[in-house]
Amino acid sequence: MEKQREQMNVVIVGHVDHGKSTLVGRLLADTGSLPEGKLEAVKANCARTARPFEYAFLLDALKDEQAQGITIDTARSFFKSQKRDYIIIDAPGHIEFLKNMISGAARAEAALLVIDAHEGIKENSKRHGYMMSFLGIKNVTVCVNKMDLVKYSKDVFEQIKSEYTKFLKEVNLEAANFIPIAAREGDNMVSLSKNMPWYKGESVLEALDSFKKAPPKSEQPFRMPVQDIYKFTAEGDDRRIFAGRVESGTISVGEEVVFLPSNKRSRVSSIEAFNRPKQTESFAGQSAGVCLETQIYVRPGEVMCRASGNDPLPHASTKFRANIFWMGKQPLVKGKTYKLKITTQQVPVILSEIVNVMNAAELASVAKPHVDRHEVAECVFETMKPVAFDTVDIIAEMGRFVIVDNYEISGGGIISAPIFDEESFLREHIRKRDENWVRSGITPEKRAVKYDHKSAWIIIAGPVDTGKQRIAKALEEKLVEMGKFTYFLGVSNDLLAAEDNLKNMLFRKYESIMQLGELAHVLTDAGLILISSITNIDDEELDRLKALNRPNKTLVVNVGENRFAEGKVDLNLIENEATPAAIDKIVNLLIKSVVLDAEYFI
Repeated sequence: MEKQREQMNVVIVGHVDHGKSTLVGRLLADTGSLPEGKLEAVKANCARTARPFEYAFLLDALKDEQAQGITIDTARSFFKSQKRDYIIIDAPGHIEFLKNMISGAARAEAALLVIDAHEGIKENSKRHGYMMSFLGIKNVTVCVNKMDLVKYSKDVFEQIKSEYTKFLKEVNLEAANFIPIAAREGDNMVSLSKNMPWYKGESVLEALDSFKKAPPKSEQPFRMPVQDIYKFTAEGDDRRIFAGRVESGTISVGEEVVFLPSNKRSRVSSIEAFNRPKQTESFAGQSAGVCLETQIYVRPGEVMCRASGNDPLPHASTKFRANIFWMGKQPLVKGKTYKLKITTQQVPVILSEIVNVMNAAELASVAKPHVDRHEVAECVFETMKPVAFDTVDIIAEMGRFVIVDNYEISGGGIISAPIFDEESFLREHIRKRDENWVRSGITPEKRAVKYDHKSAWIIIAGPVDTGKQRIAKALEEKLVEMGKFTYFLGVSNDLLAAEDNLKNMLFRKYESIMQLGELAHVLTDAGLILISSITNIDDEELDRLKALNRPNKTLVVNVGENRFAEGKVDLNLIENEATPAAIDKIVNLLIKSVVLDAEYFI
């Protein structure tokens, strides 16, 4: 039998009108990959309509694309070299279609990035270069196109090469080649051109063939996100089939598997497939069903992994650090509830922290309270329930996610690391406390799943006689009615008082704050929602309480006059606000803060 030929997905990106579609059309024509008569038919159609022939017309099949002269969606084409078969993804260049470009580029193993020699490096030239780094594409060749418009100038080519190499270095990307081309004229496309004798490198086709193919996904750790579970009962069929697509690795009958994040285990009894011969193994790229020896209950969204062997398991956490490219009409803001979709998992998520925001065109890092459209940012996200993921450098499909806002996919991101508490202002005694803290194997994530809520400390603060304690007690009653594990701990006004005529009172107040913070940390570590009403504390004392309770969540509700600095308070209530209204607002805050689950689905 003929040996199966190697395949590679290559995406073509670049600024609008820099010649991406022309490059692909020329490759198709010069490698003889077009259907018989296709080239002649397109040329004849151009003659009939009095339009000059363009190689881009070989790709622009959509009428809207023909009418506007731009590529709107990713067009896919195929051609062969002597070495391998290529699937070429021609991505749009307009900034409005970045979502389309990302979806196409996410499937690519390599990239050709096109820059117009006459126009030079443009905004999207840089933005698309950043996206290649962002998506983890390592095989990149830069094609400096339309060299005929600059009279095949070596100086122009070297200037663009120098400037763009510097840019790529700043985004941790290195191009394998810089190739001067004139795609329309065929210069340096499949062979070197006499018009540029000063260039001694590879042609575009040779550069494609020199790209290194990644190891097969079947050699990676096994991951199968569960899409659904099917139960059969007819004609004595009692199978319970866990169905999904195998993203990486292989699994065989008899192997032990573990589902994350639930950590439930069983062993594969059979592998099912529709209208296929019976099989004992399933591998990356297959959609398959798995039956288990021990019937366990897991929900769609769990990730099936191999428990036996040397496969490392993915992370299962509620917090992670990620790079995100935001495309939403409204900015990405802290504290707002969004929908996270990663593999088959869909959970509510909030933006916990913005580490930095980067303008992808200028590479200027700025401190901002939100992420605007078409900006790239490094962020920390927090989910209501644990999610299973790999970092993108380990298994790309398990480290890529999208964020949904108002029923639209508004952002795409890659996970760079599970989050660790790196707060530099944590006090030394907190570090020592944690070093000596002996915990059981019951993690906060397990408690959150069991209790159906995350732990939190709600500090209801404000001046004397503003209704804080009444609201706090009513909130405890409401949460208990909802079936939540909660506890009210009021603090005496005298305990935190600081009378000027008692010189030791400030020290007593400091000790009281420390003791309260430590107690809150114990109770929230146990998974409770702790409610405390506190009078007359200042910004520094509030920061100390939050630090003592970290990494557990602290929410601050101020009643009456707000004496705290901007950004310290999560919710403001008026003095002696009516109990029902106050409770509704606080419960809504708990939902937005991903303490309670609002069942936010799209």
